[in-house]
Amino acid sequence: MGQRSRAEDLVVVVPGILGSTLADADGHEVWGASGKALVRGIRTFGGSVKGLTLPAGLGDEHPGDGVRPTGLMSDVHALPGVWKPVDGYTALLNWLEGNFTLQRRLPGEAADVPANLVGFAYDWRLSCRYNAERLAERVDEELGRWRASRPDRRDAKVVFLCHSMGGLVTRSYVEQCGGAEVTRRVVTLGTPYRGSLDALVYLVNGMRYGIGPVGLDLTPFARSLPSLHQLTPDYACLAAGGGSGLRYAREVTGLPGVDEELLRQAGLFHADLRASEAGARYGVEYVPVGGVRQPTPTTAEVEGETLRALLTIDGVDEGGDGRVPDLSSRAAGAGRHAYTPWEKHGSLQNNKAVRQALYNWLTPEPPVHRGSEDEDVPLSVEAPEILVEGRRTRSGPRCLRMCGGTTGSRSSRGWRAVRCGL
Repeated sequence: MGQRSRAEDLVVVVPGILGSTLADADGHEVWGASGKALVRGIRTFGGSVKGLTLPAGLGDEHPGDGVRPTGLMSDVHALPGVWKPVDGYTALLNWLEGNFTLQRRLPGEAADVPANLVGFAYDWRLSCRYNAERLAERVDEELGRWRASRPDRRDAKVVFLCHSMGGLVTRSYVEQCGGAEVTRRVVTLGTPYRGSLDALVYLVNGMRYGIGPVGLDLTPFARSLPSLHQLTPDYACLAAGGGSGLRYAREVTGLPGVDEELLRQAGLFHADLRASEAGARYGVEYVPVGGVRQPTPTTAEVEGETLRALLTIDGVDEGGDGRVPDLSSRAAGAGRHAYTPWEKHGSLQNNKAVRQALYNWLTPEPPVHRGSEDEDVPLSVEAPEILVEGRRTRSGPRCLRMCGGTTGSRSSRGWRAVRCGL
């Protein structure tokens, strides 16, 4: 392994929706990639997942059902015949630890052992506001411990590496939970800053996987989630017919499967984020990465009680990462993307080119060894004061060229003895 790049800050990885494992009050894994969870999901036809359905009117609260997050999803999780394996976060965490001076807290180590690489698991069923508050608690604890572990770390800040909805949770923490003061940078991979049409299609058309005996209908579960409503488009995306142009989903009444109150609260959530100036006031840098050139549902037509997804908006196919449209993955106020890999949404965290770009985003500015970059560096030559006739030195002809040939002349026998004028 080569030399690891220096990382002085606390780095927090925040996964997307479905990206954290969940356990019930008895400690049994109810959402995860372990063999037991997979077998249970197949045997009960998704009963363990359906049991995670939330009560109506929850808002930004926890249901009190004892479900808790236990860790980040590993690299391959699937139900055979139901949905395909997708990328998790194990490889990303291993890569970060192997290529930067980052260290996770090892299994079995005491909770007060300082670490500067943290994976933040959260209950992705719940609202982004709720999880932003949990993130604030975790950052206060981990950053305080890291700063106190050594005198030269007392000015450390936080750099977030977020995937998908994890970027919305983190932005809510920075802008609304006091996180701006301690945050240096927020790198987001495929974060739907303005929502994703996929989320709205799941709510209206239903969420069903697989066929036959291994088919799962998770529609009631999906429709109960505040988080999924907060992922719906925060831009005009629905064509209701009649040539009236595009409308916001919250303006279209009677959409089946949509909880109108959750949709209204989602609109307020995004409006509050747009109105906040906390990040700008403290100089927080948002670094949005968005996948491109993948067929991506962007708008939809209302056809009876279903939606027909379209790849275009105003007749233009702008693409995206397959789930998040190009127009949505740009952070408000951050201009264009910092990077646009040809990659699908679920694999952005493991894209090779993205990882190469992370070197610039996770390490501090390199030291300047030749003075300020704004100052002119004078041309200079190191040469002995006396050049002996007949003796060539390393700086001989090079010195003459740099001095314009005015400090001496060459004879047939070699260099004359002259005093360098530098």
